[in-house]
Amino acid sequence: MKRRIVMSMLAGATLLAGTLLGTGPAGASAAPAPAAGAPAEFGTDWHDPVMAAPPVERPAGKSCEVTLVRARFRDFTPYRGTYTPPAGCGDRWSKVVLRLDGKVKGRQYDRLGHLHVGGVEVLRTSTPQPSPDGIEWSVEKDVTRYSGTFRAAGDVEMLIGNVVDDTYTGVFDVEVTLTFHPGRPDGTTPDRVLTLDGDSALTTPRNSERVLAEVYATGSGGGCEEYWYLTVPEPAPYSCKAGQGPYREVRISVDGRLAGIAAPFPTVWTGGWSNPFLWYVIPGPRAFDVKPVTYDLTPFAGILNDGRPHRVEVTVAGVPEGQSGWSAPVNVLVWQDERSERVTGKLTEHRADGLTNSSAYTPGSEHSVATEGAHRLTVGGYVDTSHGRVRTTVSRSLAHASTHRWTDGETTDALDATWTDAESVTVDGRATRTHRTYTMDGTTTLGAGDRLRTVLTLGDRATVVRTHGGRRVAWSTLDDTVTGDATYTANVPRDQRHAVGTTSERYRLYGSHGCHDRTLTTVQGVLTGDRRRC
Repeated sequence: MKRRIVMSMLAGATLLAGTLLGTGPAGASAAPAPAAGAPAEFGTDWHDPVMAAPPVERPAGKSCEVTLVRARFRDFTPYRGTYTPPAGCGDRWSKVVLRLDGKVKGRQYDRLGHLHVGGVEVLRTSTPQPSPDGIEWSVEKDVTRYSGTFRAAGDVEMLIGNVVDDTYTGVFDVEVTLTFHPGRPDGTTPDRVLTLDGDSALTTPRNSERVLAEVYATGSGGGCEEYWYLTVPEPAPYSCKAGQGPYREVRISVDGRLAGIAAPFPTVWTGGWSNPFLWYVIPGPRAFDVKPVTYDLTPFAGILNDGRPHRVEVTVAGVPEGQSGWSAPVNVLVWQDERSERVTGKLTEHRADGLTNSSAYTPGSEHSVATEGAHRLTVGGYVDTSHGRVRTTVSRSLAHASTHRWTDGETTDALDATWTDAESVTVDGRATRTHRTYTMDGTTTLGAGDRLRTVLTLGDRATVVRTHGGRRVAWSTLDDTVTGDATYTANVPRDQRHAVGTTSERYRLYGSHGCHDRTLTTVQGVLTGDRRRC
């Protein structure tokens, strides 16, 4: 059996596994011809990482900038500092924008990073893999929802866990800033952002009228949960196993009662699918800006507002018992009724359909595992506020379907998978319906001369519709699709890999508030296309 070290090694952990993942025709070995103006193969330098998503919109006028972090990450020592609110921009902001600027050169794996301000996680990210000559990259994020944290001074902690030695020489040089735009918040900004204590306990203000939890859930750390979507049950002969197969579900509970369910996003990091040449210039969706899973806990507000601590726990269903590999920090966003000292309420509805999860293994010259899973949860409740009784009902329905095929020795390894996460939140006749779809379709083959080819398509799609009294008042559609085809010689020094690859991303976001449509294309590390359609 051919075995090699998988090239995605987040947080410094090493996974020794069979050749992992990719998409396209099984057994394919031919590589695409280079585009005009592109080199015949990858060299020692390539274009800095770029993404097709739109930049964060910033209002015109005065702004204030605060530097949160200036650090060089070469090991697992976190940066620690102190944040002070900006002078001259007041304490109410219409927009707060976080920007990370980084640079690295030499050789290094992709690493996972986080940034906390006042104990609140405001960014979860991963890094690109550098060229020998060096690259620079940046990430922007709208962090206005954390304004309640930014109004007070607090501790800052950032970590990009790294290992530097004679072989892996890349040190991550990072600066992070916050830019504050003074003005009236738009009404969607919470009053406070809370975190759980060491015992997973939460105490909300007694006048909380809306409560959301966000969870930065990532399967990572170099073990098989970094590739959870590929895991198989016994007795399937595969290098990454999980007793119930690849179905995963991120759950949140309040005092032991299921309060929310969600499908985790199948993030592919910049060394993922055994082929970093796919990701050198265009990363996979969400790789640099991990979006949190969000749960509306308002139906539980009447329980949470009693002034006592309540146990709030996050678990990932499907992870083998005792196995690590998931990180799931929690922020709790709270909106308060400023005209009430105490908001009371009641949980009035709680219906959970039984989880269905089936993984069927079929042996043969080509092994396969077919998985189907589904779950549904509805919770409802009300709060009595200074402006009357407000009823909230949250329904969420998850589904997963995948087919995983591989040959002996895992020299061909393919996955075709779809996840759906449909959510409806209704508040007194106003409804927000969100339908998320994540897709992964790929094949990796290891052929003659140890030529490894990965062909892959990733999709991140969502449709949001808001209605009032049954009439649509706002809508948006997102479609972020990344496709790639890259080949190199495995198990040889970098300068002998003779790598070629094409990656493209089309990011479309349109709806009642406008349109963004941009396509990027890169060939052998050269940016060969940048098309805008809106």
